[in-house]
Amino acid sequence: MRSMTGCGRGHGWDGSWDVTVDIKSVNHRFLDVAVKLSSDLIFLHDLVRKEAGASLIRGHLDVIVTVKRSRPGKGEVFIDNGLAASYFENARQIAEKNGCEVGLNAGSLLSLPGVCTVTESGLDTEAISKLTLQAVQEAIEQVVVMRVEEGKHLQEDIALHLAEAEHLHEAIAAKAPMVVVQYRQKLLSRLEAMHVEGIDPSRIAQEVALIADKCAIDEELSRLSSHFLQMHTYLATEGENGKKMDFLIQEMNREANTIGSKAMDAEIAQYVVNLKSEIEKMREQVQNVE
Repeated sequence: MRSMTGCGRGHGWDGSWDVTVDIKSVNHRFLDVAVKLSSDLIFLHDLVRKEAGASLIRGHLDVIVTVKRSRPGKGEVFIDNGLAASYFENARQIAEKNGCEVGLNAGSLLSLPGVCTVTESGLDTEAISKLTLQAVQEAIEQVVVMRVEEGKHLQEDIALHLAEAEHLHEAIAAKAPMVVVQYRQKLLSRLEAMHVEGIDPSRIAQEVALIADKCAIDEELSRLSSHFLQMHTYLATEGENGKKMDFLIQEMNREANTIGSKAMDAEIAQYVVNLKSEIEKMREQVQNVE
């Protein structure tokens, strides 16, 4: 069993480029991969999504990719000679008008805005893609390890609440047959207190039979027991069981509600309240199972 909660970080480095991938995973009904990239790294989007989803079945993943140069790339220098000439001509005219020297040399011209532009070489998409793939794989491995570890805790907690639910199921099953017996005794006691005589025993039996049919919960208890056994099976097997367990929890809750509405007994009603509480605790944990 694996949780859907985890995080991981991966690195890729080749001397020129340094790639870092951070992944955070939380629960989600399906697999949802959100990749955060700067505009110049958009070419990595499909690669990251595909690789991040290769080892995971469910969960929302936030993937952040950061790419840095490990050392300066080869740059290109562009000189705007026209702009430099314009600077110089304007300086010459000002100097001539004011009777002074121009005072401009090549170095001065290169320092003026817009005359000299240095551009770095473009991104090496092939190298960056390779490093990103490496970093994503490393980060995913860490996410899976954390999910497995968290899954063990989920498994233990669900098993604990399941055992308590089974204990309550046994208590309800033991109490259920007594409900009709107690109802018959109460009915006879009321008739006796009212000094009613000459009541046909078959009429009393008929009334008790109607109540017995109305509050019968044998089928619900049987189905609930079957759901418990199935939950044990899911807890003991690996794979994508989260959705199956979630559906099973819904069915458990349905049976518990029916038992609560049919059982005409305060003690059983309290058992049902506690049973639903245990089922809800299981549901909260199952929501995070992959």
